[in-house]
Parts: sequence; C-alpha cells; structure tokens
Amino acid sequence: MTSSHPRISKRFHDWFFEELVHPSSQRGHVHGKHPWWQVMCLTGVDYFSTLAYQPGIALLAAGVISPFATLVLVLMTLFVAYPTYAIVAKESPHGEGSISLLERLFARWKGKATVLLLLGFAATDFVITITLSAADATEHLIKNPLAPDWLHSQVGITLLLLVMLAVIFLMGFTEAIFTAVVIVATFLVLTLAVLGGALHYLWQHPQLIELWFSHIHAKFPSWWQWIGVSLLLFPKLALGLSGFETGVAVMPLVSGDPDDTEANPAGRIRNTRKLLLASAVVMSVYLIVSSFVTTVLIDTHALRPDGTAYGRAISYVAHELFGETFGSIYDVSTILILFFAGASAMAGLLNLIPRYLPRFGMAPEWAVCRRPLVMVILAVTVLVTFIFEADVQAQGGAYATGVLVLMSSAAVGAAVVLWHTRYRLAMIAICIVFAYTTVTNIIERPDGIKIASVFILAITAISLLSRAVRSTELRVDTLSFDDEALRFIAEDDDQVIRVVAHRPGVGTPAEYDRKERAVKYEHSLAAKEHVLFLEVQLRDASEFDAPVHVQGVTVGSHRVLRAVSPVIPNTIAAILLEVQRMTHRLPHAYFGWTEGNPVGYLFRYLFLGEGDVAIITREVLRRHVENPEERPRIHVS
Repeated sequence: MTSSHPRISKRFHDWFFEELVHPSSQRGHVHGKHPWWQVMCLTGVDYFSTLAYQPGIALLAAGVISPFATLVLVLMTLFVAYPTYAIVAKESPHGEGSISLLERLFARWKGKATVLLLLGFAATDFVITITLSAADATEHLIKNPLAPDWLHSQVGITLLLLVMLAVIFLMGFTEAIFTAVVIVATFLVLTLAVLGGALHYLWQHPQLIELWFSHIHAKFPSWWQWIGVSLLLFPKLALGLSGFETGVAVMPLVSGDPDDTEANPAGRIRNTRKLLLASAVVMSVYLIVSSFVTTVLIDTHALRPDGTAYGRAISYVAHELFGETFGSIYDVSTILILFFAGASAMAGLLNLIPRYLPRFGMAPEWAVCRRPLVMVILAVTVLVTFIFEADVQAQGGAYATGVLVLMSSAAVGAAVVLWHTRYRLAMIAICIVFAYTTVTNIIERPDGIKIASVFILAITAISLLSRAVRSTELRVDTLSFDDEALRFIAEDDDQVIRVVAHRPGVGTPAEYDRKERAVKYEHSLAAKEHVLFLEVQLRDASEFDAPVHVQGVTVGSHRVLRAVSPVIPNTIAAILLEVQRMTHRLPHAYFGWTEGNPVGYLFRYLFLGEGDVAIITREVLRRHVENPEERPRIHVS
C-alpha cells in the first residue's frame, strides 16, 4: 500500500506541473488550435455577457435617449475599438496583447516597468471580470422568483461559481472552449427570442413608441441636445467595449493556415480579425435592439437598486412578456454566461503571465504552468470576493478602469505603428477619445484607480522579490561555443584549465600581458602555465536569461573567450560548468577583489547584472553543484 504513494505523488506532480515536465507545451499553454468562431465564443462569454447589464446601465445613465447613447457606443466599437485591435492582432500575433506594443517603445528597465504597470491594469481587468461576473450571476440567481431561499447567499454562491470555473480550467482549454460554445450559442439564441418577441409586442402596441418619442421631445426640444448628451455620456457606457483585449490575448488558440509559421502566422492574424469583427458586429446589433426595447418597455423605477429590473433589464423583459417559466429559462442562460464570462479573463491571464513575468525573472519557474496559475488566480479571486462581499457595483469602477487603460494603451501602440502612414491623424483622434474616456471614468469613479494601484503594487513587489530569489539560477537559456573557442579549450592540455575573468578594456596585447603576469604572481602560478581569458560583456540587464554564444578570439599571444549576456556572474558560472562537462577536468577561475559598499553591489547585481562577480559566481556554482569536490574552483586576489 505504501509503495503506491510515491507513484501517485509523481503522477500528480507530472500532471500539475505539466509544462515543466513537457517543456514543448509551454508556449501559451496552447493544447491544440481551434476555429476562430469557437475561440470567439471563449472571448464572447465576457463580451456578450455584458448584455445582461449593459442595457440597464445605459437606461440609468441616459434615460429616454439610451438608444442614441448606445448608438455612440456601437460606432465606437466598430470604427474605433475594432480598427485599433486589428492592428494589435497583427503586431502581437502570439497573444502578447496591447502590452507588447508599448514595451517596444522603451528600452531595458523602462520597458519592464511599463509592462509591470500595464500588467497591473490587465490583472485588475481580468481578475475583476472573473469576480464581478460571478457576483452578477449570483445576483441574477437570487432575484429569480423561483429561486429557493437556501440559494440566497451572495458570497457563498459566488465562491462556488469561482471554484467551478477553476475546475474547468484545471481540466484543460479544450473543455473550456467546448463549454463556452454551448453557453454562448444558447444565450444568443434565447436573447434573440426575447428581443424579437419584444419588437413584435411593440409592433402591436405602437402607442408605446409614440409615448417614448414624446418623452424625448419633452426633455430635449432640439435634436442637437440629445446628440450632444449622447456623446458626453459615452464614458458611462464604455464597459460595453470589454472583450477586445481578451480577444487578442487568446490568439494562440486560433487556428491559422497550414503554412503559418511562428514568425509569420498570417492565417492566425486573419482569423483573429474575423473573430474581432464578427463579435463586434453581433454585439452591436444586440446592443442597439436591447437598448431600444428596454428603454421603451421598462419603467426607470424598476431599475432602482431595490427594483426587479436592477442589473437584469433583458431578463426583466423576458419575465414580463413570456412568463415566469421562459423567464427562468432565460435567467439560467444569463447566469451561465455571466458565470463563464470569467473564462475568457482566466484564459487571458494564463496566457499573459507566462509570456512576461518568467521571462523577466519576476515569477517562480512554475509560473509557466497552467494548473498552478489557476490555483493562484482562484485564491486571488476568492480574496477579492470576500473584500468586496461579492458586490457588483463596488467592483464596477475597477473593472472599467482596467478595461479603459488597456484600450488606451492599445490605441497609443497602434498610433506608433501607423505613425508614418496616412492613418496617423485618425489614430491620434482615437487616442484622444480613449484618453478622455479613461480620465473621465477615473474622475467619476476614483475607486477603480485605487484598486488597480493595489494590483500594480502587489505585482511589482512579488516580481522584484521573485527576481531576487531566483538571482542565483544559471540564467542562461542555451550555451554554445564557436569552433575557435572549442579549439582553445581542447588545446589546453594542462592538468588544470585556468580561466582568468577579465573586464574588457582597450583590448591591446599589453593589457592582457599585465593581467596574466599579475594573476600568475598573486596565485604563485608557473610562468609557462596556460591561461584562458574570459570576458562577458553586458547586454540588456533587465532581461533575466538569454542564449549565450562564446566566441574565441586571439589577442597577441593570448586566447580569449568572449560572450554577451544580461548577467555576468551567472554566465561565467554556466561557462565554467560547460567547460568542466566537455573536458572532464575541474576549471579554476581567477578574479580580482571588488571594493565598495556591498549593498550597492547587491543593487548593481539585481538590476544591472554585475555586482561582486567573484562571490556571486561562487554562490551560483554552490547552488548548482552539491558536492564541493566537483565544483569549479574560485580564486580571488
């Protein structure tokens, strides 16, 4: 019985950390490709689910001119948001999203800081999408007249929905996409039936439409007044734009052409644009019709927080026109799509986090694994749910802030891409619109930026801590030597291979002569002893790891191994270990003492890739070679 425990433990470990056990499955956690319309349903559970509350938001904000304010939202969707994200899809076809466009604008740590900032807003958007949607689904369930009393627990049911969502993603993406297709298709068909029935009802009762027109003329005597108010009200309706960022974040799931390559996935880009356009068109039609129907049929008193239409305008119409049975069936469909709206956000997080934080060294190695990340996201969403007590309104500001900041960043990135084209002025105008919308939303709902700031600070703190903890890893992606470097190593037929760590200077033979004489004198080496110089030149130190190629160069009579890397000590350690592996001899490395404040050197190492090279090189070797007798020797003078 006890002998089975290790096997069970190993099977669980291999399943839980699948991407580490099978590295080929790491990139984007993509387990197979899917037709664009299926992936549209995965992102659509977020986008289309806003129909559950968007008509009510528009009616509360705009009153009798709600359809016209919604028309402004639709125009923004089709002629602003879609063109912007069509560019994002082309420029980041591997699912990096709008974040990658701004990362390119800034070099080194400025770029990483920008990414961390935007990841904070992305985390705000995606996490709040998960918690808010689950809370809204619970609210729909509780307000259904047929729901039993034992289901009237806002926090309890919300937590149950979050756990169910996590379980689906622990199973896999294929299961999530299949579930999304069924839920979205059912919801859209039932919503179409409700809206079609409502239009038929209005056709039979034209006096309701006439009454609506009279209310408009009474409140806005001139047509330019309600047009102007509709434009000004756009920021309040901007949540109807959610879904575009997740649409590009899950691009790796979209199948392309057979001849697509990672460098040029033209088919995937084209199909993703189909996904974005199709979802935008479908959503636009539903938004216009639902806004018109709910404005004409619903008394605004029913939209108050204690009203039966609050947060569920279309569901209210379904109950009023078709009775409790069909209304309850529609409620179930709405609850399911709201519950599963977090699926697209979960998919976005599972794609974004492994693409950025591990590459920066700002997350544990297991952050490339889907299932551990699902558990972390579940823990965060549970905490957020408890903090906000599953209150939909309390989370709305953070949700809008995250959505709008990401869309603004996408607009800026797209403007940079098109800066030298004839579309430059159009993209500048789009940037201004998004900037105005974002700033207006933040001013009206400052709680959103406060919540986003917490996410940003948390991600930054965890990222810097992780980078410090992982600093003694080898941090070399792949290590290769050119023929000349291999010849230098092979020709060193001494019993001991001696490597002199050298900071590149003017590069003259006299410089190497002085360095060799000093090392041999200080370490009592024979004059005829062969030494290899090793020079590591710093590249972008903000990168955590990178492929390293060692080049052999002759300077006068001296043999020099040269490499370029984002970090010096770890690269030296990796080269020493590889030399040991190739020659089966123990290398001895010689360093000079560094002078100065140790805290300053620690900072230089963590952020500039240098630091106290000898001490850190030895520590890296100690961490990776358990037996001291088999560890390359470090000498300092």
